[in-house]
Amino acid sequence: MSSFLFRLGRAVSRRARRVVALWLLVLVGVGAVAGLLGGQLRDDLSIPGTESQAGLDVLDTRFPELTGTLGQVVFGAPRGGRISDYRAVVDRRIKAIEDVDHVRFASHPFEKGQRALSISEDGRYALVQVQLDLPLEKVTPQVRDDIGEAARGSASSASSAAPTVHLGGQMFTTTSTPVSVTEAVGLVVALVVLLMTLGSFVAAGIPLLTAVLGVGITMSGVLVLARFFAINSSTPSLAIMIGLAVGIDYALFIAARHRAQLAEGMEVEESVARSVATAGSAVIFAGATVIVALCGLVVARIPFLTVMGFAGATAVAVAVLIAVTLVPAALALGGERLRPRKPTAAAGPRRRRTLGDRWVGLVTARPALTVGVALAGLVLLALPAKDLALGLPDVGSHEKGSTERTTYDLISREYGAGFNGPLLVVVDIIRTTDPVGVMRKIGDDVEKVPGVDAVALTTPNRKADLGIVQVIPEHGQTDPRTSQLVRDLRAAGPGIEKKYDVSDLMVTGQTAVTIDVSDRLAGALLPFGLVVVGFSLLLLMLVFRSVWVPVKATLGYLFSVAASFGAVVLVFQEGHLAELLNVEKEGPVLSFLPIILMGVLFGLAMDYEVFLVSRMREDWVHHRDAAGAIRRGFTSSARVVTAAAVIMVAVFASFVPEGDASVKPMAFGLAVGVLVDAFVVRMTLVPAVLALLGERAWWLPTWLEQRLPRLDIEGEGLTAHLEHEEWTASHGPATVRAEGLRVVDPTTGASLVPGLSLTLAPGQVVVLTGSVAQRRAALSVVSGRLRPSSGRVVVLDRMVPEESAWVRSRVAVDTTVPSRDPREPLVLLDLANGGIGRSADDVRRLAESGVAVLVACPAESLDDPVLERLGAPAVVPLSGSDREEVLA
Repeated sequence: MSSFLFRLGRAVSRRARRVVALWLLVLVGVGAVAGLLGGQLRDDLSIPGTESQAGLDVLDTRFPELTGTLGQVVFGAPRGGRISDYRAVVDRRIKAIEDVDHVRFASHPFEKGQRALSISEDGRYALVQVQLDLPLEKVTPQVRDDIGEAARGSASSASSAAPTVHLGGQMFTTTSTPVSVTEAVGLVVALVVLLMTLGSFVAAGIPLLTAVLGVGITMSGVLVLARFFAINSSTPSLAIMIGLAVGIDYALFIAARHRAQLAEGMEVEESVARSVATAGSAVIFAGATVIVALCGLVVARIPFLTVMGFAGATAVAVAVLIAVTLVPAALALGGERLRPRKPTAAAGPRRRRTLGDRWVGLVTARPALTVGVALAGLVLLALPAKDLALGLPDVGSHEKGSTERTTYDLISREYGAGFNGPLLVVVDIIRTTDPVGVMRKIGDDVEKVPGVDAVALTTPNRKADLGIVQVIPEHGQTDPRTSQLVRDLRAAGPGIEKKYDVSDLMVTGQTAVTIDVSDRLAGALLPFGLVVVGFSLLLLMLVFRSVWVPVKATLGYLFSVAASFGAVVLVFQEGHLAELLNVEKEGPVLSFLPIILMGVLFGLAMDYEVFLVSRMREDWVHHRDAAGAIRRGFTSSARVVTAAAVIMVAVFASFVPEGDASVKPMAFGLAVGVLVDAFVVRMTLVPAVLALLGERAWWLPTWLEQRLPRLDIEGEGLTAHLEHEEWTASHGPATVRAEGLRVVDPTTGASLVPGLSLTLAPGQVVVLTGSVAQRRAALSVVSGRLRPSSGRVVVLDRMVPEESAWVRSRVAVDTTVPSRDPREPLVLLDLANGGIGRSADDVRRLAESGVAVLVACPAESLDDPVLERLGAPAVVPLSGSDREEVLA
């Protein structure tokens, strides 16, 4: 991968202006489409396969009067007065509300049968339920304004003696994306950190500008998709938050590597290419882990959550693409302005120890003590996580002072919290001959279930084949006792069905939907966690070729997640620092917070792990000094990882003070998770644990080493690629070049190709002789179809096996000479049974046209006339142990 990225970086550097123009064109194009076709965000939840969703579907087809958005209007008398004194005024205004477009009906609190539940206990307030025929996402500001004007009455009729009016309910919930000035604070902090890290305004501006451009593209794309798919209003905030954080960090990693190489005197184009090849490899790896984790949200089988995961994954994918294309283009345009100034001679010959050098020395001086203290702190912070309660926020979590929040609090105080989240019991009554009487009896039985405050309505539909019971719980939507009530009502269903000869009793309504979502997510948390942990172990084992490094990294990730959950419980459930962080209401946290936090934090944790530990492993491979590898690897990457973590924390934290109820706990949890994972786990526990393990940290069983594919994250392929470029500059072009190529039969252990070295130049013919197995093994390696056991092979300037897929797509092994000119300047021929004699003239024709030809045939078929017809080719026997290099 690093070789491909090196070529990509060089190509982008040479076409920097075109690349920048292309990305700007993409931004303008997607933005224009969003302006023309952008859809409306939605706050409705759909969870196929649950009882609540099935109940809503039944209502939609058989009782449409009760579908749509529900609003609430509370009329109040002055302190000490009674609302009944204003009955005439209230009745007129209710009729005015019913005349508003899209209002199906409004309840009349003074009618017989309504008073008990609609008039407050002290008689001061009257509650009116307003049923619309519109889903929430189609409720326009004009509809809300019209209802508000009708409820308040005309200005001429209003007087100091008129009742007060409070508007609330679901219809006043906004579906806009909450973005405030505090998000800009995160960008300012990021700019300061970038300036301190990169030491240049130009260099610091590149990550910020490219990240903002990526977020703009993602947001425009989300708005376009909202026209065709249901996208929750929290989705854009999540995409912005993740897109900004990873966009800035990924660009920082590449820009920091570029600046460091420029400081060493490297040319701009070369530095850009190498930065993309090295830091870009880690960026792609880190981005892929975040994308896979976010796409893994599909295991919850909840459509809106799946869309959130895909939106976040898209933001990360765009950030990765920008990091390996737009960022290097911007760096290339920056040119020499990005080269750091050389230190003055006054600095002296002695190198000052950096903070990273001092820190790694401190934590590895007594590694056992470091591990003990760090784990103790993590456990203490994680302990509250055992009390984590999940739910979906209701209007009670909206900003204090808002219209809907004021109404919510008033209803909770005067009527009870359950009036803000009623339940609906739906039952098929087609077999009964007394639908009204049966529904009344069912309502009486439902009212006896513990946790039911009252039954507000029992009625059949117009066709008398479906009945509903509106249930007022004793507690609010987010209270665990309401969840238990839903379970108890469902448990009572079979008994009611048998008793009254009815069927298909279901508990539904918005409150039941949110409870089912929480239960579904709680059930998906363990499978998702197992997938993430298993993926983490496998991925890190591939990268670091070690058993203990992946185990240590995964355990550290789990500690980070637990500590993050604990911090969320302390603030959002127990109320610690709630006022400081502008938490409007304590209670259960967002039900999909754990699964999203686990996914995002997994990718970020692996990001820091790779950038820190890959440098350590690279040093270990070169010097075999375990302690020195920890110190040198940590020191070389600590500054950039620290800056990246601080930026992440700043961006996530900026969404906490003014973020909406859905995003606020998620942003806080991610900020704490990154803070803990970067500074406690990766920069404290990791070097300490590696110091305890010593050389054992890099142990991998031989049998596993041979079976694991290699991921070139550390730039090994780039090193080979650069070495090949230097060799080509000295010796000329080579279509095929092999050095010390060995192929061992995995079943018998026999050596098929014992140390082959050759060079095949354009227009040259090389003949390989040996047994059938030997010849086919050599050709399979050169064609990218067999992994060599050892040695270096370069085919068409591509490294094998690192770029075997590319070679396979262009090079085939033929058994006859191609009749037409080949597509690529290389032909591989497997000519057995003396076929070389019949094809000698054609092979020579190919070579004379500039094609490199590698022929494998039996040695006995090569007599002097054949060799002469071939043009005196180089003949390389594959039998025996001694190999001589065949130069062009």
